[in-house]
Amino acid sequence: MESLTLTELLKQVAGEFPHRLAVSVPGKFDITHYKLHEVIELAASRLLANGIGAGDVVALTFPNTIEFVIMFLAVIRARATAAPLNPAYTTEEFEFYLSDSESKLLLTSIEGNSSAQAAASKLNIPHATATLHDADSELALSLSQQDSDLNSVSKLTNEPSDVALFLHTSGTTSRPKGVPLTQFNLASSVKNVKSVYKLTESDATVLVLPLFHVHGLIAGLLSSLGAGAAVTLPSAGRFSASTFWQDMNKYKATWYTAVPTIHQIILDRHLGNPEPVYPKLRFIRSCSASLAPAILARLEEAFGAPVLEAYAMTEATHLMASNPLPENGPHKAGSVGRPVGQEMVILDENGVPQVANVNGEVCIRGPNVTKGYKNNPEANKSAFRFGWFHTGDLGYFDRDGYLHLVGRIKELINRGGEKISPIEVDAVLLSHPDVAQEVAFGVPDDKYGEEVNCAIVPREGSNVDEAEVQRFCKKSLAAFKVPKRVFFTDALPKTASGKIQRRIVAEHFLAQISTAKVPKFGA
Repeated sequence: MESLTLTELLKQVAGEFPHRLAVSVPGKFDITHYKLHEVIELAASRLLANGIGAGDVVALTFPNTIEFVIMFLAVIRARATAAPLNPAYTTEEFEFYLSDSESKLLLTSIEGNSSAQAAASKLNIPHATATLHDADSELALSLSQQDSDLNSVSKLTNEPSDVALFLHTSGTTSRPKGVPLTQFNLASSVKNVKSVYKLTESDATVLVLPLFHVHGLIAGLLSSLGAGAAVTLPSAGRFSASTFWQDMNKYKATWYTAVPTIHQIILDRHLGNPEPVYPKLRFIRSCSASLAPAILARLEEAFGAPVLEAYAMTEATHLMASNPLPENGPHKAGSVGRPVGQEMVILDENGVPQVANVNGEVCIRGPNVTKGYKNNPEANKSAFRFGWFHTGDLGYFDRDGYLHLVGRIKELINRGGEKISPIEVDAVLLSHPDVAQEVAFGVPDDKYGEEVNCAIVPREGSNVDEAEVQRFCKKSLAAFKVPKRVFFTDALPKTASGKIQRRIVAEHFLAQISTAKVPKFGA
């Protein structure tokens, strides 16, 4: 296991399932595992010929395209480090991420990205484009050195300790932290995802999440490729509710993974505009944010498949815990399941492990966990204590060993000494038939220190108001947990990966209250 690398795993798959479909783009490409391996090796040789090698960081900013898949895997095959970036960043943001990662090259699609290119130009970082014209052609890479030697790649050995992926946490702090992940981290996480969901070459999925985040990259793309399974990338380069089920049916998908926001979009479309036929799915996976039990139940009823909620973070190369497939045990609404492929413990502030049903901080260690943040000794000192990585999440194990998350430690609402979990408030409100989306958050309060507020996107045509929301909450929540103020909106601010971050939502709605006493959250 210690000698495991992602590139070796994918090479084995190409040898074992050469003719099976690896990546499809509807109407454009159908590429087998062997062809994918071939084109990656060639692209890696081009990078080597142009001076990119061990330890160099290559930034990639693409939509979800075949070119991203090839270049990401070619970069790590060349023993360089891939740093995927959100194409929607501003020039200023690109400048920070390119500089912080110490990128040596920026790769984009042929269409380019003006903000990224402006930032790269300012930092004197060269820019190149990648294009695959058809499934049988070579990848066109606009690098100055056109000649390359495939022998240079075949002689190259990828080491488990090679830093393959560099990402930044979206976190609740003001400055994103850089997370280096090795070939060993990636391979370990892929093995964990494959084992818990029993992914094989017979599986297929449609990718709905961006590949510049670990959820889509590890759970959707790399775990599928590592199992010899098939992945479909939407032809638009991003999730489209109107083509999702069409693609799922066409490519005989057996599962998909998404964040709760996307599940809700898929569910709403089903309720308003159902498909004539749905594929028979083995399971549906939810991760990256808490899935309300009411939404889980609606998904299972609508699509006839078990919905397995999981728990993950960038520092763990994605997967940490998951509800099991039905044949391996019950899946519990409101729980993120059991640890997968790593040790997990609930610790109090003194590092003492807690017994079942007692809250504490979720801490982990294992082959998938990063060795530490880049150039950030202060963050490392606070994250790595008592021999464990501290997630910053508060939770508890039940008597069956299933993990229940209470919330981010920093997001707990402290109302006059009473600690309130916003996740608990979310679960109640999302069970209201007129609530489409919702998020609860704490706001500063002169009397109690903090008070509970929430923001709601009502269902189309509903007339739900603040009094009705509060009345509904009082049936299930103690009076002090009921939101004192309810904001109604057409849309909730989200991160690029579709996550609803409480801090961002709180700032957004607090800005609408004209009072000088409101401090910035997360400062």
